[in-house]
Amino acid sequence: MTQSFTRLLAARLDSLPARMQQAARWIAANPHEVALLSMREQARMAGVQPATMTRLAQALGYDGFEALRAEHAAALRHAPSGLARQADGRLPLCAESAEGQALEMLTQAQGQVAELCAGDMLASLGKAAELMIRARRVYILGRRSSHAVAWHLYYALSLVTERASLLDGIGGTGLDALWHAGAEDVLFVCGVAPYTRAVVEATLQAQARDIPIIALTDSRLSPLIAARGVGLIVPTHSASFLHAMTPAFLIADILAALVARADDPGTLARLEGLDRQLAALNTYISQPLEASK
Repeated sequence: MTQSFTRLLAARLDSLPARMQQAARWIAANPHEVALLSMREQARMAGVQPATMTRLAQALGYDGFEALRAEHAAALRHAPSGLARQADGRLPLCAESAEGQALEMLTQAQGQVAELCAGDMLASLGKAAELMIRARRVYILGRRSSHAVAWHLYYALSLVTERASLLDGIGGTGLDALWHAGAEDVLFVCGVAPYTRAVVEATLQAQARDIPIIALTDSRLSPLIAARGVGLIVPTHSASFLHAMTPAFLIADILAALVARADDPGTLARLEGLDRQLAALNTYISQPLEASK
């Protein structure tokens, strides 16, 4: 994504109609495709009409979509990408101590957690929890670095409700279960840039079927954010070559706690039953092991 397009979109995103926002977020997540594919193909992948792509470009001040695509093509010719770019300048193994880098990362994590208490996050968490509480079923999806966050939320919810479903089947069948979802359900998606194609496409399909979407993601321009749903924006910048996922894990913890809180008697009874089963299966070591002599 070019810097010019990023600035224009950040300034005007909220004023755009819903379909244009959907197209804009797809463009933001797929700069390579913008440079290489036809406008009609891009519109199909973004889940909008080709005319929407043209109107979006004009709304942002371009003469037409071709000008927007040419700008992305020029940027693509000169831009490095991938983990190597992320790591460039962040692997000074000989320049500083391990303790120094660890302290930098921990200090940064403290600041990121503090960010979650500001802005609209608290209100958005309340809205997201309410959607999950009222939903007939909560479908949960995340891939690659975001898979662990999705699985963590699914595990926590599975302790207190039978309505959680992780879209992670063996043999690539995980998304098949989403076919049963409807407007009474919720799709929770977790993803950060660069966004995994399967998650973006599943989100677009869910939007087309009016399934409410809770997106735990890293930017207002994320293609996972839908007009009908809630966006939970977390910081992911890191002193390492990997994304910082600690804020996302914390948001997943909070959502699970808010859902559990909505049905205190039922939650307690379910947890008591789980405790009995875990004890019967001798799952955990109940007493500390004595130190060997």
